[in-house]
Amino acid sequence: MFLLSHMLKAFIQKGQLTVIDAEGQRHVYSGTDGPAVTMRLTDKKLYRSLVLNAELAAGEAYMDGTMRFEEGSTLRDFLYLFSINRLSLGSYPIQKWLRAVKMRFRKRQQSNKKGQAQQNVAHHYDLGNPFYKLFLDENMLYSCGYFRNPEDTLEQAQRNKLRLIAAKLCLQPGMRVLDIGCGWGDMALYLAAIADVTVLGVTLSKEQQVLATQRAIDAGVVDRVTFELRDYRDVNAQFDRIVSIGMFEHVGVHHYDEFFAKLNTLMPDDGVALLHSIGHMSPPGMASAWLRKYIFPGAYSPALSEVFDVVERNSLWVTDLEFLRVHYATTLAHWAERFAQNRDQVIALYDERFARMWEFYLISAEMMFRTGSQLVFHMQLSRKRDAAPIVRDYITDDQRTLIGRETALGMPVGSDIARKAPGNFRNL
Repeated sequence: MFLLSHMLKAFIQKGQLTVIDAEGQRHVYSGTDGPAVTMRLTDKKLYRSLVLNAELAAGEAYMDGTMRFEEGSTLRDFLYLFSINRLSLGSYPIQKWLRAVKMRFRKRQQSNKKGQAQQNVAHHYDLGNPFYKLFLDENMLYSCGYFRNPEDTLEQAQRNKLRLIAAKLCLQPGMRVLDIGCGWGDMALYLAAIADVTVLGVTLSKEQQVLATQRAIDAGVVDRVTFELRDYRDVNAQFDRIVSIGMFEHVGVHHYDEFFAKLNTLMPDDGVALLHSIGHMSPPGMASAWLRKYIFPGAYSPALSEVFDVVERNSLWVTDLEFLRVHYATTLAHWAERFAQNRDQVIALYDERFARMWEFYLISAEMMFRTGSQLVFHMQLSRKRDAAPIVRDYITDDQRTLIGRETALGMPVGSDIARKAPGNFRNL
């Protein structure tokens, strides 16, 4: 316990952490005013593992029940305390040295070669559609929502996100659109509903491809919307517009040249691509060991410096850039609340340890966006500087136009887009 106590004294700069060890003794670590958390450790092995790999050991201990919270404290309280003291933990000598060693192996951690990429995706996204329906919005959008107003529901925020992206795509009748990492199909179906375009969605998740295809059949748009189980690197046709939402995080830094080079070849000179991705405002790093092991194998959210460098090498213009700084924290809070409401059903589908794993994931991810360095960025790309309007007022104007179009097509917020047949089309 001595080495763990030494680290915790340096770690807690804000708030207070009380640790009840395996012998029942209390240890209090205090900093400036802040939240107070009481935690019990029931396994002596944690004294060492928490020092050597804090995030992995903490996540596994919560999953196993060997780390518990008492006296009114919750997992959320602990993860908030952890998050606001994260920098002091990273500067602790042992942690700093271990991080430097691990950085040398991050290429291996982010391997997403063909074949392996599908295995990584299946680990997370093929858990079963019934599971994701327990906490996502009605249309199963598994990415950051866009809260135009604080009181927006999750369904409204996700519709707002689709509308914002559609406005940035500058759609025109007859265009061909590629959706890379199409999820359960809502973006593609929305575009087909509000514009006279054809869409190809590609995914590496069998579960997503099957459900998305059924939704296109239900909507009667299979002549214009297709979903395929295919690696984006195997797509060879050209598209006027390309959209990718929440897929770039699974590419890996060492595959970025491959990704942006492929975007370049898939677009004509006046093509436009919109990349929606998690990133961070701190220097290049790596995903936590716990997240890589249990949630997203091979995943990494890049520093923006890692993205711009590769975009420049691949002769692409960044025609617009926008940051959604706190929207994902709010989205994750909604997901965590819905997950908690359906926790018994999660346990019925899997087990208690699985439910604890996902609790830890959803809440820790929320904290990374609420108090950490994580953010979401929209990067609009083209091979020409003027492929999109040079004054970005059009993004707001087109969103207003789309709101009117949704109303005219009978697409109330929260309805299944797949069940709304497209109406008459007008230019955006």
